[in-house]
Amino acid sequence: MKRLLSLLLMLVLTHFSSSVFATETVIVDKADNGFMLICTALVFFMTIPGIALFYGGLLRGKNVLSLITQVMMIFSVVVILWVTFGYSLAFTAGNKIWGGWSLTFLNNVSLDSLSGSINQYVHIAFQGSFAVITVALIIGALGERIRFSALLIFTVIWFTFSYIPIAHMVWGEGGWLIDDGALDFAGGTVVHINAAIAALVGAYLLGKRRDSQYTTLKPHNLPMVFTGTAVLYIGWFGFNAGSAGSANAIAALAFLNTVIATAGAVLSWTASEWITRGKPSMLGSCSGCIAGLVAITPAAGTVGVMGALFIGVMGGIIGLWGVVVLKRWLKADDVCDVFGIHGTCGIAGCLLTGVFTASFLGGVGYSEGMTLSKQVLIQLMSVVITVIWSGVVAYIGFKIADKLVGLRVSEEEEHDGLDLTTHGERAYQQ
Repeated sequence: MKRLLSLLLMLVLTHFSSSVFATETVIVDKADNGFMLICTALVFFMTIPGIALFYGGLLRGKNVLSLITQVMMIFSVVVILWVTFGYSLAFTAGNKIWGGWSLTFLNNVSLDSLSGSINQYVHIAFQGSFAVITVALIIGALGERIRFSALLIFTVIWFTFSYIPIAHMVWGEGGWLIDDGALDFAGGTVVHINAAIAALVGAYLLGKRRDSQYTTLKPHNLPMVFTGTAVLYIGWFGFNAGSAGSANAIAALAFLNTVIATAGAVLSWTASEWITRGKPSMLGSCSGCIAGLVAITPAAGTVGVMGALFIGVMGGIIGLWGVVVLKRWLKADDVCDVFGIHGTCGIAGCLLTGVFTASFLGGVGYSEGMTLSKQVLIQLMSVVITVIWSGVVAYIGFKIADKLVGLRVSEEEEHDGLDLTTHGERAYQQ
């Protein structure tokens, strides 16, 4: 009888301990996992075909295939570098600037590995899509004259020494800026300012397109630009809402803020252009759309809807100023206005994030002990660090590429167009 009671007691205890263990085991949330898979696909969609169509339409017809090929190659190179060492150095614990090597070649990542409530493989892919589009943004300032091999060399250098450390500083465990309290919900510093500064440096080092001194160089296909803008806009919901990391209330806020800010920017850009230049252009509305998306990116999940509207309206005005006025002051041949839009609106959005995250302005509120003035100062510091870091690495990267293979194509190649001289193809039959 005692043995029977002992056996029953053991069975009860075993069942109880198993139940406790089961409740403590963290499992994948299928809703969050599915949501993040969709968001990841949307962000990849922003690069191929979004960036390719948007930038390709802004170039002349003899160079459109070169731009599309550059996007495809950057996508492929960065994805491989990301899973090889990029993810590990950006998102594992290390020091203030770099992560560690524990997940190099995705070592120690398995089907059971989690990142929050989602499978870690999904997190790796999602963050990889950010890395891809950041590098792809840069080429918009370099179009029609950069040597293809030089671009690939620069891509490896800049991705390794600028994108990775800034991503770790802003988003990684123990990163410099995240520990200081900097706010960047979806990539104002990591993506837009980072890429824009590198693009501006490259535009200066390459010099102006030779034809620009004789004639006005206009986009060859505005419907293509509109199509690219539409793809980018839809993909941006994955960019911003997905940065919540799960299908929660913050994702919903980021989604709505993205809609509202973009609408405000389109209207403010178009109205400003109409007033100052006499006509509201389709290209202006597309540029306003991108300006609003860029401006709201760092703030999407932390500001209220009215704050998002203000940021969007300011993004449209500042973006137009960057393209029309600042570009003339800088005297750089930034073909697709990468710095004019992504740089100016990224900086404005980052600083305004520090303002409108305040709870009394409708935001989600600051972390404990933070004030508005202190938060804005931290946001300014993150902007300055990103500008200096990206600029220095870009300068070194372009110079190394120039020494190895030459940065710019010959005058004859530039005249004939990169489609034919670099890739042996024509986009349009003559």
